[in-house]
Amino acid sequence: MDNRQAIGSWLSGPRAAIEEAGADLGYRGEQLGLPQEGPGSIARPGRRIGALAVDWGLCLLIAYGLLTDGYNQSTGNWALLIFFVLSVLTVGTLGFTPGKRIFGLRVVSLDTGRVAPLRALTRTVLLCLAIPALIWDRDGRGLHDRLAKTVEVRA
Repeated sequence: MDNRQAIGSWLSGPRAAIEEAGADLGYRGEQLGLPQEGPGSIARPGRRIGALAVDWGLCLLIAYGLLTDGYNQSTGNWALLIFFVLSVLTVGTLGFTPGKRIFGLRVVSLDTGRVAPLRALTRTVLLCLAIPALIWDRDGRGLHDRLAKTVEVRA
């Protein structure tokens, strides 16, 4: 094996390397019993990041306009607190945040379909820590979703 092939598989990620070896991983969400496309399928990373950006922007706007005298270090802290409250309340009751609604996403529980408030709290605490959200499994679920037994799907 030459160096270009090794670098190519490294840059492509572990999924590409496994597929190159001939293993069939199936589509994202297949192990969870979710459809491959359309409503109920695993949300794509671009939509998830877009929804997060909308939610974070909304929280920054609220923190900037209502709680502080201008943008400073505490604005980000207030925005994180507002994001936490917004996420727990909206995901725990409606199943989506404003950003998720705009991007056509929904958070569902794997067993019941509806996210209980305690699961929403667990998911949001882990999401605010950021590291669990950056560790994904082969289905594209973050560690925060795995630990809360939830999944973000297309609405």
